[in-house]
Amino acid sequence: MPGRILVIDDEPQITRVLRAALSAQGYDVRTANEAEEGLRIFRDWPPDLVVTDLMMPGMSGVDVCRIIRSRGATPVLVLSVREHERSKVEALDAGADDYVTKPFSIQELLARVRAHLRRAPERSAAAIEAGDFVVDAQAHSITVQGKPIHLTPKEFDLLLHLARNSGKVMTHRALLTAVWGAQSAHQPEYLRVFVGQLRKKLENETGRQYIQTEPWVGYRFVPEGWTGNEE
Repeated sequence: MPGRILVIDDEPQITRVLRAALSAQGYDVRTANEAEEGLRIFRDWPPDLVVTDLMMPGMSGVDVCRIIRSRGATPVLVLSVREHERSKVEALDAGADDYVTKPFSIQELLARVRAHLRRAPERSAAAIEAGDFVVDAQAHSITVQGKPIHLTPKEFDLLLHLARNSGKVMTHRALLTAVWGAQSAHQPEYLRVFVGQLRKKLENETGRQYIQTEPWVGYRFVPEGWTGNEE
């Protein structure tokens, strides 16, 4: 599954290691040691996936995520020495699709890269019409009660998977594996962040609740919505 990968990191050693590891897997790789340079490459050489450091002089990785996300659905994987959940939430809120803490395993990073690139073609499926929702995977669009809703790529992937399983209880592990890959099956903070974001966006538009928590198990998507209290 070769493709184009852009690596942005202010540590030359990191960019050298990642270029070597990714190139050995057949990927076409370009690197940048500052955010502005990386965004120039992104504009002139559109990649299939971006790997970016979080803390860099000048423009941060969070800013990089926001700019890339404003230009489309290119997957963004963030690297950082920060382990606190707040840092992860900030990056995910800015549009990052995944988060890997330094020091990291090259094999884990390669697995995450493969997972994100593998899921890209899944958006070619037919539109799903259920309850208040029309979810068009090919157009990467969603309407709720006829109104378009803007979602980040990972929010969309999560809602798409829930919509494909409307009414069913989806376990935390099943959702994490489907949206982020098997290597993320034990990282429930991803779900907490993205389910919270989805609820806020959907409920702000309609005043109805669509994602029901099944305590200790997972989540159930009810496309018709309901008015009961949640959590």
